[in-house]
Amino acid sequence: MPDRKVLGILASGRGSNLQSIMDAILADRLQAKIGVVISDKPEANALRRVIGMDIPAVCIERRKFASKQDFEQALAAELKLHRVDLVVLAGFMRLLGSEFLSRFAGRVMNIHPSLLPSFPGLEAQQQAIDYGVRVSGCTVHFVDQGVDSGPIILQEAVPVLPEDTAGILAERILAVEHVLYPRAIQLFCQGQLKLAGRRVLLEERGSHL
Repeated sequence: MPDRKVLGILASGRGSNLQSIMDAILADRLQAKIGVVISDKPEANALRRVIGMDIPAVCIERRKFASKQDFEQALAAELKLHRVDLVVLAGFMRLLGSEFLSRFAGRVMNIHPSLLPSFPGLEAQQQAIDYGVRVSGCTVHFVDQGVDSGPIILQEAVPVLPEDTAGILAERILAVEHVLYPRAIQLFCQGQLKLAGRRVLLEERGSHL
C-alpha cells in the first residue's frame, strides 16, 4: 500500500477505537496503513490488539523521562521513525504540548464523547447527564493546545435517555465513535480536509483526482 497515508495511533487503554480503525482498514472503508501503535501504559489492551497483525507496538512510559518535553520528544521520534502522516489519539489520556503539536501541525486528530464545545475534558458523559441535556454525541477534531478545543471535523448526535447512566450513555456514544472516527480519518487521507482558522472545510474529492 505505498500510496496510503500512514497512521500513528496513540492509546492509553482498551483500544476500542483502534480496533474500529483496524476493522475499517481491513474492510477497505479506510484506505490507510497503521505505521505504529504507541501507548504510555505497558498494560494497555491497545498493545495486545495488534499482536500478530504485523503492526509495530511500542510502549513509551512517561515515568521513564525527566520531563514532559523529553517524553513527547520520544513520542515524536518514534512517529517520525515510522513516517507517520497523521497522529490519531485513540483514548490517549495525556495532553500534548505545543512543541509536539507544532511538529505535527494540522496532523493530530482526536475523538471526544460529547458534542463539543459542550462538556470537554474528563467524564463528558456524566457531565451531559448532570446538565440534563436531551442530546449528546461525539466529535472528531484536530488537536490544539487546549482541552478538546481544536477545530471540529465531524460530529454526530446521540440521544440521552431518562434512564441513562454514564456507562450506558458511554456505550451508546462509543458505537457511533467507531463509525465516525474512521470516516474522518478517511477524509484526511483523501485530502478533503482544509483548515481555515477554526473551521475545517470539506473539499470535493474530485478536486484531488
